[in-house]
Amino acid sequence: MDAKPLDPLGAEVTGLDVGPLATEDVTALRDLLAEHGVVVLRDQGHADDDTFTAFLRSIGDLAFTTGETPLAGHPELNVVSNVGRDTPPRSNFHVDTGYVARPPAYTALRAVEIPTRGGQTLFSNQFRAHDTLPADLRATVEGRTLRHVVTGLELGPDDEAAAEHPVLRPHPVSGRVALYLDAPARCAAISGLGEDESATVITALLEHSTRDDNLYRHAWRPGDVVVWDNGAVLHKADHSGVVGDRVMHRGMVATYPGVR
Repeated sequence: MDAKPLDPLGAEVTGLDVGPLATEDVTALRDLLAEHGVVVLRDQGHADDDTFTAFLRSIGDLAFTTGETPLAGHPELNVVSNVGRDTPPRSNFHVDTGYVARPPAYTALRAVEIPTRGGQTLFSNQFRAHDTLPADLRATVEGRTLRHVVTGLELGPDDEAAAEHPVLRPHPVSGRVALYLDAPARCAAISGLGEDESATVITALLEHSTRDDNLYRHAWRPGDVVVWDNGAVLHKADHSGVVGDRVMHRGMVATYPGVR
């Protein structure tokens, strides 16, 4: 397995095929994700939904977001698509399912159809966002939590709909601290701050995190599989100017391997 670092985050990895993984490959992939945030696997045209699911199961138990539509025949996966829509989908920078006490550790997308133009996925380096926080913002959020709330999904009566997470969140594998945020509508409040100050600080944190110089823009190719660490990056799809069908199959891993 060989990793070529990308800037300002991510690594393009060769020597790893999507499918069932040996234990040593799972450990290596875990460590790469903890270090780089995003792992890009090119030329995985052999992978179908069966091998994609087996790949994810090798890493850990799978998670599924309540309210999403499962993929027929593969209830652990769901479809991310612009097909049949009159208007482009909307996407803000976010983490996946951050409104539960234990958000998924990893998310992965398998490219099924690539548009002829546009459709990149953007990732922000939340370790770097933490490390470069202005002193006044750091002092404001040190030791505080952010309340994440669900939006846009129908949940059952027993489903979690809100959770508190540290704004400055140590990574479960590496211990590095990430600035742990979510989509603006899902960032309800920062503990100990009034409503107006909380909203102002959340806006400033998101603007700081998603500056252009802190983003990796993934241009999809046929056969791509991209895996990212849900505790280390924010992500969003860029639906502006897309020409053609954009279809991805998404799966999530619930917990970090080797971490209780």
